[in-house]
Amino acid sequence: MDAIYCFDTASVRFAVYPDGRRIVAEIQENPLRDLFGARGGGDTLVDAYFEHAELIDALALKKHRAAPGRPVVLAISDFRLQ
Repeated sequence: MDAIYCFDTASVRFAVYPDGRRIVAEIQENPLRDLFGARGGGDTLVDAYFEHAELIDALALKKHRAAPGRPVVLAISDFRLQ
């Protein structure tokens, strides 16, 4: 599983692999800080993603399936709808 912090978009970019296909998604800083406890720089944001990857990946996949072909960017509001 790969994940990187992207300074230019203030997000963590990661990939999910449903049915062998690769879907690139992003999660913004706000949910990683406000919901998942990241407190420092990019490394802590990536760590927060990995600690909660199962939940984040599932939500990214759900968002992808709702709008195939559109970019998957998870914001804090996506988690409030759960």
